[in-house]
Amino acid sequence: MAVYTEVTDEEVSAFVAEYDIGAVVACKGIAEGVENSNYLLVTTGGRFILTLYEKRVAEGDLPFFVALMEHLASNGIRCPLPISARDGQTLRRLAGRPAAIVTFLDGMWPRRIQPVHCHELGHGLAAMHLAGRDFSMVRANDLSVAGWRPLFEACGDGADSVSPGLGAALAAELDVLEAAWPRDLPAGVIHADLFPDNVFFRDSELSGLIDFYFACTDLLAYDIAVCLNAWCFETDGAFNITKARALLSAYTAARPVSAAELAVLPMLARGAAIRFLLTRLYDWLNVPDGALVRPKDPLEYWKKLRFHQQVSTVAAYGLDP
Repeated sequence: MAVYTEVTDEEVSAFVAEYDIGAVVACKGIAEGVENSNYLLVTTGGRFILTLYEKRVAEGDLPFFVALMEHLASNGIRCPLPISARDGQTLRRLAGRPAAIVTFLDGMWPRRIQPVHCHELGHGLAAMHLAGRDFSMVRANDLSVAGWRPLFEACGDGADSVSPGLGAALAAELDVLEAAWPRDLPAGVIHADLFPDNVFFRDSELSGLIDFYFACTDLLAYDIAVCLNAWCFETDGAFNITKARALLSAYTAARPVSAAELAVLPMLARGAAIRFLLTRLYDWLNVPDGALVRPKDPLEYWKKLRFHQQVSTVAAYGLDP
């Protein structure tokens, strides 16, 4: 979440007037993340999130995201529910951008991740995958293996300005991933960006999943790999096998994972690491002027990638292979 597009009080009031959610009391920008412009919207009818979709989110993909949240919410997954205006539309335009209002979820994302959070995450991720089995819409993952090299090339020579030799190392890793990337595994709807700030808890209980704007149709095990990267490393870069075991054991208890999926999990984890390394690298080199956003360090994911490069079986992640 972030703020790239500023809106006036008059624009917000006119926008909200098209909904049956009361009058605007307050609207405050949320300066976290890197994708869309998000505001905490308070009306006389309650609290909501107002999102303006920025250029990285293709407008043609928005119906997929809206329908997915509606589908998951109707199947017991605690996630934001898009609000329809009086004309029945959930997607409208505000300040020249596509925009939507969604319900507000109570809870906080965990600043200090504990194994109990990882256990709850594993169960919640599996529940989301199961709930999405009969979701009929399909969206390709444009940030999967076929999209990584173009993203790398878009960074030009910038990788070496971040760390000498990084460009050559990333090119070599892309060669490996493109040759070895698995394809014949269980697939379905995945979140693809389930970082701690997209998961809310009340005490130690998971209370909601948010930010589905990278959701797509891809390998289910890839979603697990994203979470291993996002949840199971300490701030000093050390991998925490206890957290990984908690995540994987909870997930596999809810959705049995095939031997083939487990065998390639280290490769999927490498892919997830390079995906976030490259998007962070691009953002690091291309922060829009005036954006209220804090670029994230791409080298954090270079360290994670180097760890996964040494892993041969899921035993390193806490599971018996």
